Amino acid sequence: MRAFERQRSIFSNGISGKYPTVPVHPDRLCKKAEQMMSAKSRAYLQGAGRGQGFLNNQKAFEQWDIIPRMFGEIKSCDTSIELLGRSYPTPLLLAPLGVLDLYHQRGDLEAAKGADELAVPVVISNQASHAMEKTTSVLSNSESWFQLYYSKSEELVDSLISRAEKCGCTAIVVTVDTTLLGWRPEDLDQAYLPFLEGRGIAQYYTDPVFLRILRNKEFELPHQTHKPQFSFSLIRSLLKLMRNYPGSIWKNLRSREALEAVRLFINIYSRPELSWKDISRIKEVTNLPILVKGILHVEDAKRAIEIGVDGIIVSNHGGRQIDGVLASLDALVSIKSVIGDGIAVLFDSGIRTGNDVFKALALGAEAVLIGRPYVYGLTLAGKKGVAEVLNNIMAELELTMILSGVSSIAEIDNSLLKKKE
Repeated sequence: MRAFERQRSIFSNGISGKYPTVPVHPDRLCKKAEQMMSAKSRAYLQGAGRGQGFLNNQKAFEQWDIIPRMFGEIKSCDTSIELLGRSYPTPLLLAPLGVLDLYHQRGDLEAAKGADELAVPVVISNQASHAMEKTTSVLSNSESWFQLYYSKSEELVDSLISRAEKCGCTAIVVTVDTTLLGWRPEDLDQAYLPFLEGRGIAQYYTDPVFLRILRNKEFELPHQTHKPQFSFSLIRSLLKLMRNYPGSIWKNLRSREALEAVRLFINIYSRPELSWKDISRIKEVTNLPILVKGILHVEDAKRAIEIGVDGIIVSNHGGRQIDGVLASLDALVSIKSVIGDGIAVLFDSGIRTGNDVFKALALGAEAVLIGRPYVYGLTLAGKKGVAEVLNNIMAELELTMILSGVSSIAEIDNSLLKKKE
């Protein structure tokens, strides 16, 4: 069993005075990783507003107590699941998180390699710093899904989906809660948006449709009302942009293409007027399963069923979009009480431990997405750190299952939980 092996290896290393590179306790994991981050990269992980949505996610898990059953006669523990007609060895997926090169130079690739060690599916970010083709090329055990932000250009949307199909992605995850960036004081106080340095837009500057739109000036850009003042900081940012954009720094300096690519991205990447009709249109473009990420309201879950998407991901974007937003776990309870088994339901936002995974599964999720914890592992030790974080979460989940009297994911249900009065 994974849990026994994980504990045994840690304790055996301890005899030789060797301690875990990546802290096991989630709070210490966060603290140690943040100490290694720059102020800008720390800010990028924080919540919207005063961070109440972020805190709501944590508090929601604390409201549920586990009621273990004894004498389960557990001889083995099966953590595998069936999801969207496919089998997976664990109920974990790597959540799409943009601009991972803020935390490791080869962020997306290292994260994917770490997940691959446990055959955990990787949801490739729309805002990655490496093209999806590069990320899928490092996977040998894990499946990949692709996260899609619905652009103002439907031709660009179709191109991104086509590329995802060609490089082997097995599902499309349409994020619908980020049609505009939320009010994020931590980012604003740093006056920092990584995209302006050409970071996190690799899916775009490697896309033939985006490049055609850029070079042919097919998309009318608004007049620039705010032009940055000349400074050494501006020079540093421009040099970073030139390094991040394909081609040599000198070629990019002579051309305005890198600057225009960033302007085009900022103005085209999302569609504020996104509607259910747009989601229906995606169904006409691809035969891949389509999941909608960012659902919190029961009526939206019902609508998703009506238009025939394959799954929803209950998520409040880790509290990064709306301050004081409903906790994802509370939304999960409400949604499952109404829609039952009418659609695949996954969970995102707030998972820190295997215990949290157990609670989310008990409350109706079929699988969960891991976000910030793997970024902390990535910061501390690259792919090894990601693998260790996932290993720790799975080990705790397995122990929680065994100690609660269940031997498979299918046996976990809400009879094992009780909400605090």
